[in-house]
Amino acid sequence: MPGRILVVDDEKAILVALRGLFTKEGYEVDTASSGEEAVKKIEGGRFHVIVTDLSMDGISGMQVLERGRATDPDLAVVMITAHGSEKAAVQAMKLGATDYLPKPFNAVVLKARVTATLEKKRLEDAERHHARELERELEIGRQIQKDFLPEALPRPEGWEIAAAFHPARQVGGDFYDAFDLEDGRVAIAVGDVCDKGVGAALFMALFRSLIRSHAELHGSGTPAVPAARSIVALTNDYIARTHGRSNMFATIFFAILDPRTGDLAWVNGGHEPPILRRAGGAVERLMPTGPAVGAMPDMEFEARTARLAPGDVLVAITDGVTEARSAAGKLYGENGVLGILEAAPARTAALLERIVAAVRAHEAGTEPVDDLTMLAVRRS
Repeated sequence: MPGRILVVDDEKAILVALRGLFTKEGYEVDTASSGEEAVKKIEGGRFHVIVTDLSMDGISGMQVLERGRATDPDLAVVMITAHGSEKAAVQAMKLGATDYLPKPFNAVVLKARVTATLEKKRLEDAERHHARELERELEIGRQIQKDFLPEALPRPEGWEIAAAFHPARQVGGDFYDAFDLEDGRVAIAVGDVCDKGVGAALFMALFRSLIRSHAELHGSGTPAVPAARSIVALTNDYIARTHGRSNMFATIFFAILDPRTGDLAWVNGGHEPPILRRAGGAVERLMPTGPAVGAMPDMEFEARTARLAPGDVLVAITDGVTEARSAAGKLYGENGVLGILEAAPARTAALLERIVAAVRAHEAGTEPVDDLTMLAVRRS
């Protein structure tokens, strides 16, 4: 396969010989008789491989290597070294040289080394291109997923609703939602799709869309308890029957809130128990009332009720909060969340910001192992 080669040597005979050698193999060959000339050509053109003498007057081959790699970090460089300069060759390899040969070199061996270097570079370039394309696709996916989350949260009079969403990767399987129903009530949801990455993100969009669609169709004007139960059951049955072979499911907390009374009808499908902190400091947990959503059809989900009084705050989280790990492997756990809730910041957004900061401090720079998602509701 053709490639573009720059040969650098201050001996004219070697330049002529190497130009002829590589030209016969179908390569496009350019030459430089000094390090200074080589640097100018590297900065002004695109080469696949540089073949350079290590020891030259003025700018040495080592400097050509450094300048070349500064111009193109992926540049392949083969060094040719005089006898006794093996230490310098090793140093060149540490600086990023691809290969080296001692003088006097065997033309057949040099040709084979350059061919192998070119092939390796082509494979690496293809991998880098694929990685860039994948990164671009993931960025598009991240933006699409972001668009699936509510652009703005409901603001019923006398209430605050805030959310936080931090995927562990470019895209994640967690989701949250909060939206007004036509009858003045508010639907809220927090979910965690099993698995990570692109597959989980696709199902995150599906779960969120199904819940919102069913809530808009069956939520308004229907008593909250049967409505909440029906919305979760319908979502469960669709996922299980239509996508059962994918073995994807989600833990979901779904609730319908009446801002006028503070009444909350909720279903917990295998989700991390939301925490209801009363104004007086008492803590209640909204425990699971059914299995994870989407695992099997025709599952039973119980809907329960609670009432939020003035000063009460409800915080629903995913296990990316409680299962965040320190460098030593220690879990953040629920106690950290309870400690922050005890301080009861005046605003829900500030409350969630404190929890996120505490989790990140606990992780102390380690890579997050799971998505981190929260939704808080407070009655003023």
